[in-house]
Parts: sequence; structure tokens; C-alpha cells
Amino acid sequence: MTQADKKAVQHFWDDTPCGTGNIAYPEGTLEYFEAVAENRNQLEPFVAEYAQFEKWAGKRILEVGCGAGTDLLRFANAGAYVTAIDLSPHSASLASSRLQAYNCHGNVLVGDAENLPFKSNEFDLIYSWGVLHHTPDTERAIHEIYRITKPGGEICIMLYHRHSLVALQLYLLFGLFAFRPFQSIEDILAHHHESPGTKAYTVAEVRQLFSAFQGLKVDIRLTPYDLRHKRNKYLPRWVGKLIPHHFGWFLVIQGQKL
Repeated sequence: MTQADKKAVQHFWDDTPCGTGNIAYPEGTLEYFEAVAENRNQLEPFVAEYAQFEKWAGKRILEVGCGAGTDLLRFANAGAYVTAIDLSPHSASLASSRLQAYNCHGNVLVGDAENLPFKSNEFDLIYSWGVLHHTPDTERAIHEIYRITKPGGEICIMLYHRHSLVALQLYLLFGLFAFRPFQSIEDILAHHHESPGTKAYTVAEVRQLFSAFQGLKVDIRLTPYDLRHKRNKYLPRWVGKLIPHHFGWFLVIQGQKL
């Protein structure tokens, strides 16, 4: 992807920062932020299981791709020293306003995951939920994350899973049912899911990408998005208990820099 493609990614998230679609309240109000948080908690209640917000009290954390700041605020409320960066100025502005609205301190920057403006060995935790599959050079972004993680520091990163029900839904909709049965899932994701160039990975690919980290854990998480039957409409959660977890849309990667 070219620099122009990266601009297209920025413009996509500037138009609608992640998690802010279909919010009825005026942007930037407390009601708006509460609605964004409630929507997130309904769809992804398991986030805290991985983020372990309270664990990072008194520690320096960086969120790479903060969106509207939903998780960033939870880290700040738990007592972490928070910094965030986002390619989208609109998203960064919202996240900064959100911290201020809840009387929390933090530093939110506009910037690029592939060129992080921080010293090496600076943060105790690098957190990035559903972001790095949108940047053109994901491998470079992961190298940057390794560089700025302190020795002994940790990562918690979510990427999309190629062998998932969401990927199957997309293939059916934009491949098979569109009379393009030989269209690759890579092309479909890049052109039809979220920002231009979106990617998804296998577990083996993720393990290779993060091989510099020790104690690597890759958890496949079934999500409501895997149970979606139309836009913003989902099957009951109990249906998910009937589906093997390894078809989940989220890959959650955790590890440590020694």
C-alpha cells in the first residue's frame, strides 16, 4: 500500500471513529461517551479479561490506536499512566476529550503505528485492540512495539482471524453470492471490510509475527460478530456455545519482552 492508501485508512476512521456508529447523543457529551461504552460492553464484554485494567495501576501503558478512548479511559481510571496514539485526528481528539470529561490525565497523540514517536524500552504495556491489521505494514508496526516495550514489559494485542465465521460470511457475501467464487479472502477483506487494506491472520502467521516476544499466548475468541445475521443484528449468545471457539473472529496475542 502507498502513502495515499494510508491516508484512505485515516479518512475512513476520521469519518466514524471506531465504536461510535449509531450513537444517538451529541458527540462529546457524557451521554455520548456512556453510550459508546455501553455498546462496547454489550458486544465485547470479555475485553477486561485480557486487558486486566487494574493490574496496570502505577504503570506506563501505551494504546496504539485508541479510537474514541473507551479502553484508554478504563486504564486511566484504574490508575495507569496512559499514553495513546491514533492515525485519525478525529479519534485522537475524541479520546482526549473523553479523558478530560472524566477528570483523567493522559497524553493522546496523532501518529502512525509504523513510526512510533517514543524512546526504546519506554512502556510497561503496549495495548492495541483491533488496530494493527489496518496499517499497511503490520510487521513494521510490531517491530516498533517491540522496540518501545520495556524489558519485562508486556503486550496485549488483538488482530482479526482469517479462519473465522466472519471471514466465511464475507466470502459468501462478496465472493460466492457475488458470482466471484475464486475471489480470495485477502482481497475481500481489503476491499469490503472496514478501512481499505484490512487484513486477517492465521494463528501460525501471528506466532511468526510476534516471535520476538516470550511466553506468547494466542487465544481465539468467538464474538457476536461471528453470530451476526444482518447489519447490527446478532443471534442469541447461547448459540455461540454450540460453535467451536476456533472459528472466532478475534486473535488475542499476549507476550513479554525479556
